[in-house]
Amino acid sequence: MPTAIEAMRKAFSLVSIGAADVPLRTAIEIPNHDAVTLFMPAYLHVGNRLGAKIISVFPHNHNLELPAIHAIVILINAATGQPEALVEGTVLTAIRTGAASGLATDLLARPDASTLAIIGSGAQARTQLEAVCSVRQIERVRVYSPTRAHAEQFTADMAGRSKIPASIEIASSAHEAAAQADIICTATSSAQPVIGVDDVRPGTHINAIGSYTPSMREIDPLLVRQACLVVDQRQASLAEAGEVIACIEDGSLKTDELIELGEVVNGKQVSRTSADQITLFKSVGLAAQDVAAAQQALSVARRKRFGTVIEL
Repeated sequence: MPTAIEAMRKAFSLVSIGAADVPLRTAIEIPNHDAVTLFMPAYLHVGNRLGAKIISVFPHNHNLELPAIHAIVILINAATGQPEALVEGTVLTAIRTGAASGLATDLLARPDASTLAIIGSGAQARTQLEAVCSVRQIERVRVYSPTRAHAEQFTADMAGRSKIPASIEIASSAHEAAAQADIICTATSSAQPVIGVDDVRPGTHINAIGSYTPSMREIDPLLVRQACLVVDQRQASLAEAGEVIACIEDGSLKTDELIELGEVVNGKQVSRTSADQITLFKSVGLAAQDVAAAQQALSVARRKRFGTVIEL
């Protein structure tokens, strides 16, 4: 995870200085299954890295005992156009998303933050927990899931791993989990807000990574208006982040008020300005993250002789 966080630091820096081509992703809706498949290309000028991710989100797959998310990333040699690698993208997506929140937490959360709330208990929630614990000395973790059995499995799998506390508490509601937290991570597929103004105390940092369409809102727009808002990319958030779009449409937020995470990385924007300030990192995910993470994985695979060589 620390290596992934540094890869995200470089990727977001490139995005914000215009050294990456990251078109808005193309979404193909599959209405019969309430599903969507996303096509996400990117080219990072520094390092000459080129690739694309295809990710499918089928929320009803649990009825088939299948994961809700399936993804692959293909890396392409930017000098010749030849395919270089095919990388399993479901785990990679969770890692790079967690790493982005780890980077945002490192830049935005109070240095003394020690209590963490995780809203959600899936694969994304797990890497959120791992990433935050990589950049802050977390002493207490609360998790909330609408399905208690999922929260119990989460605690059994994650407690005591690496820098994660040996004990994780299960909260009875999102409010209970978040009320005393210094850092909150929301990793749900909810179309309705799971966190509002009354759930957050002054000085809290929030990573909101679950919603990725204009109709989804994990965070109450009232809370968005009160926070110092940092996004992964302006263009992407204005097209895909439901919370941001709602505030732009009602006039409570202006486009030029959006701060990109890469601008904070590059020192062009300040991060936290006071101990009482609420900071919010809203991410919809960028293909630049996937290409950077996949390239890192490929470098390790080549060095350690992992993977399978195939002829196309």
